[in-house]
Amino acid sequence: MTLEPVHIKIMSEMADRIGMSAEDDSTEELPDLLNMLNELEHDGKLILRSLGKTFRSKVNIDNMSLTNDPFDITYSCDSGSTNPMAFRSGLYVDICHGGIASTPSDLELHSKRTIVAATYSPSPLVTIDTTSGWDTFDEGQGRSKIVRIGADLLKTRVDRMVHNVALYLCESEHILWMMDGFDSKGFFIMDGPIYPKQLMYWMVVGSKEVRIKEDPVAKKILQNYIDIMDHHMKKGMPLIGFVKNPEDMQIMITLRDKKGMKHLPWLRDSQFFKNVLSLGKSDNGRNGRWITYTNWFLQPNQFYEGMIKSTSPMLDIDLRHDHDPEDYAITFFVIYVPMLDVLFKVEAPYGFTKDESVRDLITRKVLFDISVNGIPTTLSKVDSLAKIGRSEKELVKGMFKGQRFDNTYNIERWGDMTDE
Repeated sequence: MTLEPVHIKIMSEMADRIGMSAEDDSTEELPDLLNMLNELEHDGKLILRSLGKTFRSKVNIDNMSLTNDPFDITYSCDSGSTNPMAFRSGLYVDICHGGIASTPSDLELHSKRTIVAATYSPSPLVTIDTTSGWDTFDEGQGRSKIVRIGADLLKTRVDRMVHNVALYLCESEHILWMMDGFDSKGFFIMDGPIYPKQLMYWMVVGSKEVRIKEDPVAKKILQNYIDIMDHHMKKGMPLIGFVKNPEDMQIMITLRDKKGMKHLPWLRDSQFFKNVLSLGKSDNGRNGRWITYTNWFLQPNQFYEGMIKSTSPMLDIDLRHDHDPEDYAITFFVIYVPMLDVLFKVEAPYGFTKDESVRDLITRKVLFDISVNGIPTTLSKVDSLAKIGRSEKELVKGMFKGQRFDNTYNIERWGDMTDE
């Protein structure tokens, strides 16, 4: 241990001083702030609107867990990743392994896997044996594909783009492969947001350093997610994205930019919602067995809705779609579990949540799942199914014969810091 008692003592004194000057329970104006989310504008544009009345509510975990699951079967998709591997030759590779789980379990469904390797080299002279279609393995139980991002498309953010292409292609293709076999009376949960937001940002931003919008595989990924939404809306099978670590900041940025709101102490929207949804002492605070949650909100003119409407030559993507652009808009509600001090965001396309009865059904389903297992049981299953462990990642690295891993001091000292 490098810290002596004198060091710990000073840190304690510093923590006391900081704690006295920055309190996190500024709750007097929270109800008024929540009501401002009825309609929130920024620079004359509507960025958030409440679906129905703005409210905060709570349910008892024990009582909720004793109710019936509103759906007979639940599906969930996830993928594990080696994380981007950089080699001394300049080659970058990320391999993702995707699967779908169900509750009740379907072993035949669980055995189906999709594996995608996304690659990049800045040199067009480097040969990578990419896959035009799909290679099958395990007697047709699995499919694999190797794709390459164009050599001249990336000058920065290479690790992130290689990861995004591998992850989103793997997950979207696996869902498309499996979804015709889903029970249309079931419920589908995506691990994370319903759209590939990080990739989408770089698809619409004008950047000479990151020209991923010119990559045909990236364009196909965007179309894949519309095809998934179209399928589920046609079947009437609710689909959500369960975001375990929401990082949005748009609401706080907008509120702070409003006159007289620069004093707000929160940076992330999740910090604001945690305070909004925190229980008072009368409800035993974090010791109480409650779940608190908000109403649903609509975020108009973002992502696919904006892409479908766009006539910008910068985008140059013709997206096929079966529904009105508004149906692809993101809607969400927020859940807080005080006893765990964790906040979740649940997303769904407006094509589902414009119907109040469907909003209520999705809300009840998610609250039931959290009451029973902390996070939806099917998400826990598919996480175990798809995860690539630390030892397996090291094994994969060693499979690249003739390639030397581009090690760094931090990796040598701390290992794979992005391991989940």
